[in-house]
This record gives sequence, C-alpha cells and structure tokens, in this order.
Amino acid sequence: MAWGRGRAHSRTTAPPEPVEGGFRVAVGPPSEEVREVFHTYTPASLAEAAARLDRPGNQVMIAGPSALLASLVPPGWTMDEGGHLMTTAFAPARYAVPGGYRLAVETEGPLTVARAFHANGDLAASARLGRDGDFGVFDKVVTAPAHQRRGLGSTAMRALGAAALAQGMKFGLLVASDEGRALYEHLGWTFVSDFPGARSKPA
Repeated sequence: MAWGRGRAHSRTTAPPEPVEGGFRVAVGPPSEEVREVFHTYTPASLAEAAARLDRPGNQVMIAGPSALLASLVPPGWTMDEGGHLMTTAFAPARYAVPGGYRLAVETEGPLTVARAFHANGDLAASARLGRDGDFGVFDKVVTAPAHQRRGLGSTAMRALGAAALAQGMKFGLLVASDEGRALYEHLGWTFVSDFPGARSKPA
C-alpha cells in the first residue's frame, strides 16, 4: 500500500482503505467513484471485484498482465493506457538546472513539490512526491509543451530524489506510462510489474 498512501499524500486526498489483496481509494471528490488496486488475487477474486464495482466510473488496477485484467472485467469496461510500476533506490546524485530556468523545491508535511520556472516567470515543469515512511511516490511529472525536450522533467525528478534522500527516504515508486517507462529507465529506475487499469462504462 506504500504507492497508494504516497499517492494520496501527493494528491492531498483521503488515505487508501485496505481490502483483501489490495486497497481502495476515492477517485473524487466531488464524484463518488472508487478505484480498487490489487497486488494479490486470483482470477476468480478479480472477476468478483470487477463485478462488484460495475457502476459508472469505478476502476480496477492490478499488478499483473493487462490481458488478464481485460479478460475478467465485465462487458463495456475500457482499458486505460498501459501502466508500469517502477522503483529506484535513492542515492546522492548531481543535477543541473538548464539555462534560463530556476528550480524551486518546497516541502509541506508528507508532500514535496519541485517546480521549474522560465526566466519570464512561466511555470515550465513540475513534479510531486508523496512520502510513506521509507518510500517516496513520484506523481504528476508534467512539462509544459513549450518547454519540452530540455531536460526539465528529469531535473525535477532528480531534485525530488535529492529531497527524498535528505528527508530519510530510501526507495522511490512510480507508475509510468508506456512512453514514460523509457525515460525513467534512462534515469536508473527498475521495472517491477505491469500495472494496468480498467474502468467501468460511463453513465
């Protein structure tokens, strides 16, 4: 549940609630939609969970093959973009802020946010880190279109890693998209498991 708790801190939402084999989180507010995430399951228990959650907007995620999840959810559900659970061990590392930008890193409670600003004041990139004990969960790594391909996302990630290490965290976790996985592997992250999601049909 470290990923779920850290993600909740990142997004300042309610903490996850334990369920058998995983945990449940609120997708909203203001909606009443929920997501259940499973790391331990059987095909039967997964199909049962999806049937129980078969109401508009609810979601299921698993650590496991996308094809398995797709075969077990009710008709009308849609699969999300491929997700990949990844991890890293925090270690001292240098990073340089690209010319024409400045970087600000701020921590409030279990949340640390890195923001890169252009010289004109525009927010160029940002990334968030939610802490759960020894784990830091990276979330919402975003670079504005006008500032992409300048290493700002990587810089924000490295800055968060340095902040995490200074705060006593040992390991990083994130869920990457197909495109993001290649970037994070380049930064030294290790693939753990596919982490697909499916959502029930809209109302």
